[in-house]
Amino acid sequence: MPDATAPTILVVEDDSIVRMLIVDVLEELEYTVLEAADGETALQILGSDNVIHLMMTDQGLPDMPGTELAQKAREQRPDLPVLFASGYAENIDVPTGMHMIGKPFSIDQLRDKVKAILTHA
Repeated sequence: MPDATAPTILVVEDDSIVRMLIVDVLEELEYTVLEAADGETALQILGSDNVIHLMMTDQGLPDMPGTELAQKAREQRPDLPVLFASGYAENIDVPTGMHMIGKPFSIDQLRDKVKAILTHA
């Protein structure tokens, strides 16, 4: 069970197997994790009272691009760090103040990227 004081990460990924793997890794690293399979569900979570320290989103969501989700998320939470995950990382124009990790990524790459973002948030 994650520590109540652990940073909370919202993982937005439409592929249930990929989402499960990311959630498992982040929980193993002792983060608290919230999950969404699409942008609309993520926006509902972002509109709640949950404290969220980082949103990690796939770029290719079924209902909206990850960049659009990030823009809408920032309207609700202007200082929210965002980490995009994509198999097409070289084709995405990452907005200022947001981050990218290319799929496939290793557990070590994910750990290091998340730690770096949360350390500087």
